Amino acid sequence: MAVAAQARVAHLLRQLQRAACQCPTHSYTYSQAPGLSPSGKTTDYAFEMAVSNIRYGAGVTKEVGMDLQNMGAKNVCLMTDKNLSHLPPVQVVMDSLVKNGITFELYDNVRVEPTDTSFMDAIEFAKRGAFDAYVAVGGGSTMDTCKAANLYASNPQSEFLDYVNAPIGKGKPVSVPLKPLIAVPTTSGTGSETTGVAIFDYEHLKVKTGIASRAIKPTLGLVDPLHTLHMPGQVVANSGFDVLWAVRNPDDLEARSNMHLASAFAGIGFGNAGVHLCHGMSYPISGLVKTYKAKDYNVDHPLVPHGLSVVLTSPAVFTFTAKMFPERHLETAEILGADTRTAKIQDAGPVLADTLRKFLFDLNVDNGLAAIGYSKADIPALVKGTLPQERVTKLAPRPQSEEDLSALFEASMKLY
Repeated sequence: MAVAAQARVAHLLRQLQRAACQCPTHSYTYSQAPGLSPSGKTTDYAFEMAVSNIRYGAGVTKEVGMDLQNMGAKNVCLMTDKNLSHLPPVQVVMDSLVKNGITFELYDNVRVEPTDTSFMDAIEFAKRGAFDAYVAVGGGSTMDTCKAANLYASNPQSEFLDYVNAPIGKGKPVSVPLKPLIAVPTTSGTGSETTGVAIFDYEHLKVKTGIASRAIKPTLGLVDPLHTLHMPGQVVANSGFDVLWAVRNPDDLEARSNMHLASAFAGIGFGNAGVHLCHGMSYPISGLVKTYKAKDYNVDHPLVPHGLSVVLTSPAVFTFTAKMFPERHLETAEILGADTRTAKIQDAGPVLADTLRKFLFDLNVDNGLAAIGYSKADIPALVKGTLPQERVTKLAPRPQSEEDLSALFEASMKLY
């Protein structure tokens, strides 16, 4: 019996090995037993999931004061933006802090789609306050701003570019201990409550970049689906494109609750596996914005929301990458609702691209880069802004030249 069982296990491992992903980005061959790798060598594969603690459920925000009390916090920085500062999510947090005797100061000057200037303003506030804990209430902009404030206030001697991703910054590792940070997301899409990434517009180069380090991950994410009820419809859509969902009924709490949880799961994926071309190309799309201002965003500056800047190039990008692993692209299209039973392998890219276009059309997404103010004349600048984003572009399953990037931007000028 022991021999038979051993044979069955070996057979199962061989089946797993044969079915293992062979694409360039994920080509780790599964093997846990001698003699099963193609080379005949023993190969062990291990991975680590680096993620913040997450508490999910309607009303969990009310526990934030108790959490801070348990952490021993005495002087807390509460960060949010001007719009949210008057809405229930922030009020719930403040009520909980007061109820639990937590002293706090409110910083409500977070910029939607932050810049290096807005980051530095929040950093100076954090340095002056000498806080022993932070709470971020808002979308990715607020959570990312709070991460940066915590980082630089914890190491006040550092220069701003010290921790910014190379080649724009110095990309130094974080070696100082940070204060506890509790993130309370109010949008569904960025997953920033789970990641060690903080993204901003670097105004000097008119391009997005960021800080990436496990050290800046929030200590705890309070994922409370009740907060999504306070988002305007187009904000719901634009913040959620990162994880590809549709806006159907704004009063459907079950759908919004599931989306809020899905956003946290997506953040875990982003934070561990990374992202690639759509994100790398999105940074100059946001950074070089001229006059476009997204609907339902109460801001005083031109704005292409991050989710929108990512999704506008997705049909072109996935058409481009499909040749590296067409089966996976077809599988994705099927998950998104496409009938792929008669699809040919060589059509995987167009099938997935058309599936994405249908989603975007149904959600009334702007018709490509031209609709948000770009033209062919802007393509060289968009390519130039993409080239430094090697932290993400090099994760793409298909390498890309400057000519490839130019073609992808041109193909993204119109979607429909």
